[in-house]
Amino acid sequence: MRLGRTVGLNMASPVFNAQRLLCRICPGLRSVCGLHTTSSCASKDHYKVLVVGGGSGGITMSARMKRKVGAGKVAVIEPSENHYYQPLWTLVGAGAKAVSTSRRSTASLIPSGVKWIKSQVQEFNPDKNCVRTDDGKEISYEYLIVALGLKLHYEKIKGLPEGFNYPKIGSNYSVETVDKTWKALQDFKEGNAIFTFPNTPVKCAGAPQKIMYLADSYFRKTGKRSKANIMYNTSLPVLFGIKKYADSLWNIVKTRDLNVNLRHNLIEVRPDKQEAVFEKLDNPGETVVFEYEMLHVTPPMGPHEVLKKSTLVDEAGWLDIDKDMLQHKKYPNVFGIGDCTNLPTAKTAAAVAAQSSVLDRTISRVMKNEKPDKRYDGYTSCPLVTSYNTVILAEFDYNGQPLETFPIDQSKERMSMFYMKADVMPHLYWHGLLKGFWGGPAPYRKIMHLGMK
Repeated sequence: MRLGRTVGLNMASPVFNAQRLLCRICPGLRSVCGLHTTSSCASKDHYKVLVVGGGSGGITMSARMKRKVGAGKVAVIEPSENHYYQPLWTLVGAGAKAVSTSRRSTASLIPSGVKWIKSQVQEFNPDKNCVRTDDGKEISYEYLIVALGLKLHYEKIKGLPEGFNYPKIGSNYSVETVDKTWKALQDFKEGNAIFTFPNTPVKCAGAPQKIMYLADSYFRKTGKRSKANIMYNTSLPVLFGIKKYADSLWNIVKTRDLNVNLRHNLIEVRPDKQEAVFEKLDNPGETVVFEYEMLHVTPPMGPHEVLKKSTLVDEAGWLDIDKDMLQHKKYPNVFGIGDCTNLPTAKTAAAVAAQSSVLDRTISRVMKNEKPDKRYDGYTSCPLVTSYNTVILAEFDYNGQPLETFPIDQSKERMSMFYMKADVMPHLYWHGLLKGFWGGPAPYRKIMHLGMK
């Protein structure tokens, strides 16, 4: 019996502490105890905290952990040379920002004193407190933070990704295709402009329709709107998941003569014919074909394969963590943040910020053998860009209830919120979140609402 593997084991409990004491007194008992705070992996490379993934969650947690445990004790595994502030790609796809403004080198973002391991994880072995990278190296840890993000699956749509070699088709979800969206907008002459939302979880669930509103604005500015039939084909049964903001968006849809087709899932693109095939989800097997003059694709998304094949995940392949404490449900020295987790909230950078503050506290308590005491409420945010100078700032929690920072009605389109989205948030991301100093707007919300929220 591996006592340290007991589901829901409280690291502050007398049983756990007694176990840990026994293993310290007699190291030979470690294989019996199965404690996940002392490595049994035959590895020369060992870190107190190992972070897997160098996206927003991984970088911010490495900065926080370095301050907590000291230089030389934290490492980040990340293969990419460049790091992107992806929320900006909505504006890049509409020609309002250059893609270069969303890019920084990974090397410039890794905190001083944190080791950057430029590799990819090939295998998780939480029973032995180690991971194996693609070059065969084993790296052990005392505490593991999984921040892998998610994977885009364009290949699950027939005709993609090779279809991006044709004109009139783009996607704001990849650095390779975001400029193609802007080109398709500029080249639009007359016909259907179609925007899609897939039948999977996605990151930034508002982005698929943000580019639709920007396209509408662009066509109006360039005198093409009367020749454009704008369509939003979404697999969802709703326009947006939070009613307060959905009501405002429906008003915009009606006012601007935009067409919304619910429960329509893109399954094939025929770029040579400029045709998009959609499955009607409420009528399984039934499909409908639309010709397009412009097509914006939001791809299906899912967890990374290396995570799916590990013992760290739930049935759907997402990292299985406690939704309040962000601690793994099975391995008490494993934690998660961001898009790779099964947290029942929208996958956004704003969610990562709020999670980072809670996770910092949770890990601090666990390191002291104390019970975590700070709870994540599911806070997330989606700045719904509705034109080149307006935004509806949606903020909400696990229960789908608005959790707004400002003492105003944020369901209204506002110019001030657009400039916050376009200019303030990128600065906050690079200089606040990634340095481990920004943990979301909760403290400011209390001040704005005079302590009543």
